[in-house]
Parts: sequence; C-alpha cells; structure tokens
Amino acid sequence: MLEIRRFNLTSLYLNYFLNLQSIRTAQISMLKVVNNFNLARKLTILLSLIFLGGLVISGSAVAMILNSNAQNQITSEARVLLQTIVSIRDYTTSQISPELNKYQNNQFSPQTVPAYSAREVFEIFRTDKSGQEYFYKEATLNPRNLRDKADNFEKDVVNRFRQETTNKELRGFRSLPSGKLYYIARPLAVESSCLQCHSKPNVAPKSMIELYGNSNGFGWELNEIVAAQMIYIPASKVFQTARQSFVTVMSIVVVVFAVAIFVVNLWLNKYVVRPLKRMSLTAEAVSTGRMDAEFEQKYKDEIGRLAKAFTLMKRSLSICSNRLKDCRINIRGKTSD
Repeated sequence: MLEIRRFNLTSLYLNYFLNLQSIRTAQISMLKVVNNFNLARKLTILLSLIFLGGLVISGSAVAMILNSNAQNQITSEARVLLQTIVSIRDYTTSQISPELNKYQNNQFSPQTVPAYSAREVFEIFRTDKSGQEYFYKEATLNPRNLRDKADNFEKDVVNRFRQETTNKELRGFRSLPSGKLYYIARPLAVESSCLQCHSKPNVAPKSMIELYGNSNGFGWELNEIVAAQMIYIPASKVFQTARQSFVTVMSIVVVVFAVAIFVVNLWLNKYVVRPLKRMSLTAEAVSTGRMDAEFEQKYKDEIGRLAKAFTLMKRSLSICSNRLKDCRINIRGKTSD
C-alpha cells in the first residue's frame, strides 16, 4: 500500500513537472514569435492588451457600482411604499376604527384592523401597472389570518428582529421555485390597540371569534415584535435596471478606449515608428557608402536627438573615410616614386 502511494505521488510530481515544462516552452515560443514582430505590431499588441485589461477591470468595477445603485434605487422605492403602508395603518387606527366602532355595537369588522387596511390598499396599488411587480406581506409568527403566517425564511427574519432589537431594517435576496426575490423588511411591534383582539380569547370580540376561531393570533404582549413588514420585488427587476445601465456605460467605455488606442497608435506610428524606419533606411544607405543620405531632424525630442547623433556619426565617418582615402593616395604616390 505504501509503495502504491509513493508511486502515485511520483506520478503527480512528474505530471506537474511536465506541465510546467510545457508551459515554459509555450512561453518561450510565444516570446520568440513576438520578438520577430516589427515595432508597430508590438505596439498594437501592447495597446490591445491594455485595452482588454482596462475593459475587464472597468467592467467589473462598473458592474458592482451599478448593481449597488440599482439595489439602492429599488430600496428607496420600497421604503416609500413601506412608509405609505405605515401611514395607512396609523390612519386606520386613529380615525377609521373609532368611527366604525361607534355604530357596530362591539361587532367585529375587518375594516377596523390596520393590517387588513394596509393589505387591501396595497392590492389596489398592485392593479396599476407600476405596482404589479411588488408584493407586500405582514409575515406574522402567530397570525389571526393564516394568509399572514410567516414561512420558514420569514420566521428567521422576524426572529432576527426579536434578537436584534436595535435593527430596524433588513434587506437582501431569497430564492423561491418561481425565481429569486429582493426583499426589504421592517419589524412590527404590538401596540396597545392590538391587545383588544390579540391578548386573550375571552377579551376579544365574540364576532371575531366566530369569524376566525380562538386557535390563532392570541398571546401577544405589548411592544413584542410579532411580525415583519416585507415588500418583495423580483430580482430580475433589480438586475435588469443594472444591466441596462451597464450596457450603456460599457458601450461608452469601449468607444472611448477604442478611439484612445486608435489615436495613440496613430500618433506612435507617425512620431516614433515611421521616423525610426526612415532612420534605419538612411543608416543602411550610409553603411553602403552613400554619404549623401541625410537623417531627418524634424523634431527636438528623443527621436530628433537620435537623428542628430546619427548625423554627427555620419560626418565623423565621412571624415575618417576621406582621411583614409588620402592616406591611400599618399602611400601609392610614395610607392610609385
């Protein structure tokens, strides 16, 4: 067994070494190919790599920023809806319920319940095209209406509010068989007006017991967090907003990068590559004895100084060549004498 393990380790090391060698061989071959390219092609490759690297980095950064902005925008809209719902609940508690109770003779009416008013108003809001994608639920641990009963995920949210009493808002994503949802949640605590129907069955209105029974929705205590107000939005709405902005921004970035690289490449060709090519041809001509070839000195930059240095070198070479010719002539004259 030990020999088999040693053999496996040896095989792994050998494979790793061979793979490393093949990578190094490929790198060397690639460098040889690149070294054979002319300067213009090398510059084009370098600028292309810079373009791709900049595109990947900027794309990642832009995507993160836009996703965050999209979430913040959706969250702001959801907060406005939540505040509207809170206002509806307060209005129902302070004005609707007292007026209705005057004429009901202790008869229970769902319209006097803040949660009922909030849910009904929100359902009317959802009939409008702008509100169809939003969902509202008062996820309750022990609700009177089982339609408000919290599922396992919502129970975790309510229990977290119960444990973290200073936490006034939670938001994030949850997955359902129908798709991914973005949610924003706020705690819902028991108020004194709630205890009339949710403290004990013998205190609650008889008509309410006849309607809902005495099994659910009792045992609440003042200021106890029993529910969470939750607004759901399809995650696709968040991502779609970010995606549209991403396409627009990245299109602009691509165009700007492409134009910048084109201009830089054009500038390098005009002021670096072409002067070097002309200088190379002139140097070849001088090396063959054509001393009338001139190095162009259009600019006073590094290329211009290089051309000036080549011109001085050509003059020195010409002087040396003329002196050498004179020496040969003198030697021939003395030999003939």
